[in-house]
Amino acid sequence: MKVINEEHERELYKFIYDFSEKRGVKVWRIGGMPDHVHLLCSIPPKLAVADYMKLMKTESSKFMRANPHFPEWRGWAEKYSHVTVDYCTRQTRIDYIKNQKQHHARVSFEDEYRAFLRKYDFPEDTPLLGDDPV
Repeated sequence: MKVINEEHERELYKFIYDFSEKRGVKVWRIGGMPDHVHLLCSIPPKLAVADYMKLMKTESSKFMRANPHFPEWRGWAEKYSHVTVDYCTRQTRIDYIKNQKQHHARVSFEDEYRAFLRKYDFPEDTPLLGDDPV
């Protein structure tokens, strides 16, 4: 569902940035589309990725529910995807996140994610984020 409107997305990104920085997470870039968010960050070793994601999704969901600029908000998908990337490719990842809107005008999230799964040899029946397990 497309509920993060472009007019107010920076409010959400600011919330995620502040939330993350308070927990020692270095945010390199946040961006996305009306139906998903990309976050490039460095999570300190003392904080498990799953713990950070659970807390970030919970707190940002509360923020969006209380914010009148996100009236259609019902919550994040149960699942999420995270990928570890090489420090040397950080700028490439930042540019990718920066250019989400132009990128997804050409390639849908679903097509891009399926291509990613194929590239890294995930099984063809791997569910997309938000899909029910096969």
